[in-house]
Amino acid sequence: MALFAAMLVGCGSNRNAVQSPTGTVTTISVDEFAKTIGKKSVRLIDVRTPKEYTEGHIAKAENIDVKAADFASRIQDAKGKVAVYCRSGRRSLMAAEQLAAKGCTVYNLDGGIIAWQKAGKPVEK
Repeated sequence: MALFAAMLVGCGSNRNAVQSPTGTVTTISVDEFAKTIGKKSVRLIDVRTPKEYTEGHIAKAENIDVKAADFASRIQDAKGKVAVYCRSGRRSLMAAEQLAAKGCTVYNLDGGIIAWQKAGKPVEK
């Protein structure tokens, strides 16, 4: 598992797929992320703080702060495909590792919501 964690920290460019013993994490571009979250089978999670979430988030994103003490219990029911993002991509990789360890297929937004907004994609407040 330590090797898996070390590999995740190194993810920063598009299409980096890391296989955990049970699930996968793939860091994808803004356009790929937009297509991915458009699928009904994908759960979208914003892993930033509630304050950051209220300042602007991707439509239909569920807010579960990865640094909150109850993060692990709040993702207990996570299954299947999950898309995660944060401000720049670092915290979402931490969340992605935990979700992949549960067996989820995880898509991480490369560059976070900063890249999303820079690409002209909409956010809700």
